[in-house]
Amino acid sequence: MQIADKYAPQEIEQKWYDYWERHGLFHSEPDAREPYTIVIPPPNVTGMLHMGHMLNNTLQDVLIRRARMQGKNACWVPGMDHASIATEAKVVAKLKERGIEKSSLTREKFLEYAWEWKEQYGGVILRQLRKLGASCDWDRTCFTMDDIRTEGVIKVFCDLYRKGRIYRGVRMVNWDPAARTALSDEEVVFKESHGKLYYLRYAVEGTDKYLVVATTRPETILGDTALCVNPDDERYEWLPQDARVVVPLVGRSIPVIRDTYVDIAFGTGALKVTPAHDVNDYMLGEKYGLETIDIFNDDGTINGKVGIYEGMDRFELRRVIEGDLQRAGLLEKTEEYTNNVGYSERTGVAIEPKLSMQWFLSMEELAKPATRAVMEDEIRFVPEKYKNIYRHWMENIKDWCISRQLWWGQRIPAYYLPKGGYVVAETAEEALALARENAASGPVQTPSVSAPVNEDASVWMDVREVEPGPGEISLAEAKEIMRSAAQEELGLTGAEAAAVGTAEDFDEAGARLVEDNAGRRMWEFAVEVDVGDTHISGGVFVDAYTGEIVLFDYASGGNG
Repeated sequence: MQIADKYAPQEIEQKWYDYWERHGLFHSEPDAREPYTIVIPPPNVTGMLHMGHMLNNTLQDVLIRRARMQGKNACWVPGMDHASIATEAKVVAKLKERGIEKSSLTREKFLEYAWEWKEQYGGVILRQLRKLGASCDWDRTCFTMDDIRTEGVIKVFCDLYRKGRIYRGVRMVNWDPAARTALSDEEVVFKESHGKLYYLRYAVEGTDKYLVVATTRPETILGDTALCVNPDDERYEWLPQDARVVVPLVGRSIPVIRDTYVDIAFGTGALKVTPAHDVNDYMLGEKYGLETIDIFNDDGTINGKVGIYEGMDRFELRRVIEGDLQRAGLLEKTEEYTNNVGYSERTGVAIEPKLSMQWFLSMEELAKPATRAVMEDEIRFVPEKYKNIYRHWMENIKDWCISRQLWWGQRIPAYYLPKGGYVVAETAEEALALARENAASGPVQTPSVSAPVNEDASVWMDVREVEPGPGEISLAEAKEIMRSAAQEELGLTGAEAAAVGTAEDFDEAGARLVEDNAGRRMWEFAVEVDVGDTHISGGVFVDAYTGEIVLFDYASGGNG
């Protein structure tokens, strides 16, 4: 036989890989041999092979082939991650090319398109791994949204919920304005960004003086609800204890608070407090009971809550507001400034801190055995210096935001009841049984994924008005939760949702704090809104401690 002068990989490699697969050399079935199994860290269904994949998968292939040669029952299980944000973004982009907007589709129809895309374009990495000669058991290829994996996710969610490890609440989250969803901390990438430091003038009421505040985000002055200085800062000893300042351009009067959180050495020593759009500001807001004003729609444009710049993109507003501040004599100066900004790992846009009702996984108890295993050397880091870094990570871990505002992915198994509240169960049948068990009186309707329309709007609770108490969420926070629920339930635009709760049904805020016969304290909102030719009226009850939607009851009819 003539041996070729040059190696021809196109001919040789494919020939032998096909031979290996045809004879089942990579396939594994349980038997008496010592098992040796590797589950591939599943690559995104949208992904392409990069050098990190190359290194990782080469090491796995070396280990699995060595195990086979040692006579072990070696099984390397391949698979793909459904990559909810990245995949949904690609499907939305593909639909736009065809002139189809996601907003015009039902969930079911969108998922049809998503599965179509997955079958056509997904799994490129797995096909590339075959070309590399990876010895995976391809008969066992898994996908994180196939039936058995979905069943497992739902089962684990319900188990953790029953154990009290999963909870629902209003927290500051990382919001992706492009994907319009919450992100976990691990999905945020911090990058060095070059921008400006803006020095703004806040007039002190009753004086001819002003305080200068340095900020990288002048657009967020729309949501300012306080100004903070360090009580030990001698520069501000002249300020009265009850001093108030005026927010530039907005004209809103806000208090000056004093807290050692402010770094005297940084900038001017005065800090603008925007509780709705900064994690640290939110903590200050909670501490001093400050109002929370969310100025952004879900897509990063300005909503109508402040009354100016409505509909403008956040970065366009930054450019415009600089000029407006300059013309009004409220901009002291600007400086070039470099800082770290958080970006969405999946869409690449700058994230926005946002108060939102989400599902969280409590991490404290889960982190303990993982920490102990490393600190007691059951698991060893090489080099050992990373042991302390790992310990620092695990001891400072935050609860994980696990919910996403997307259609592509496993649905959270929470069934929302017609009269408020919800149950968590693996199936609708189990949810119905739980609901009947927990019902205080009478039968409960079959649960659905969102509260259904109550045609006669007659389900109102027997309540009495009460005064605010300690530990309760603020009116502003409750209103934001109510508007978010109204936007989702009624299909409102951001501007329409922002108008909900402004009617003077109870007081000038359009709301009141009430208590029912069981002692449950809630914020009650009147809902009056026109959507096209339809008038919708009703009410929303928000739990004053947890932020849960207790009841969303409404009716609709012709307008005019």
